Amino acid sequence: MSALIDIIRLRKSVRRYTDRPVDREHIATCVEAARLAPSAENVQPWRFIVIDDPGLKQEFCSAATGGIYRPSRFIARAAAVVVILARLDLLANVLGRGVQGTQFYLLDIGIAGEHLVLQAQELGVGTCWIGWFNAKRAARFLKVPSRYRVVSLIAMGYPAEGAIKNKPDLPLHDILFFNRDAEGRL
Repeated sequence: MSALIDIIRLRKSVRRYTDRPVDREHIATCVEAARLAPSAENVQPWRFIVIDDPGLKQEFCSAATGGIYRPSRFIARAAAVVVILARLDLLANVLGRGVQGTQFYLLDIGIAGEHLVLQAQELGVGTCWIGWFNAKRAARFLKVPSRYRVVSLIAMGYPAEGAIKNKPDLPLHDILFFNRDAEGRL
């Protein structure tokens, strides 16, 4: 078994953190892993804003996780919040949406974000990918230009005692089909 599959198996979403800050070198290493992700036509639409100042993080989280987004408010207790932006005005994104009907930047951001969380796991840093937040308020708070979209947040920190719960993943035989569809047909 490779070391990568071990890291993948160990990675879980962490929603409770210790007070220990995450070293900026570790954060930069995680963003470097994300930077190396493949993207449609190699346009690399991602941009990363890391919020690790405690006061600023509290203000940002209040803006981004209020109201119906309250279940995500735990991110304020993480050592850092990574805001992932997508640049929308790149040709591959425009053509992908218009011709294919596919938002390629979402695929690209997904791959980059997964690189980031796997690198964090290797460094012993817990993460939780957040999609449930107020993206408009987050963008307004950060003064994000209109050619970018706030796509997701990743909370980063060291897991608190008992924070990691092993939820069962679907077994491989329930999701993998060779030469047939999920119903047993070609």
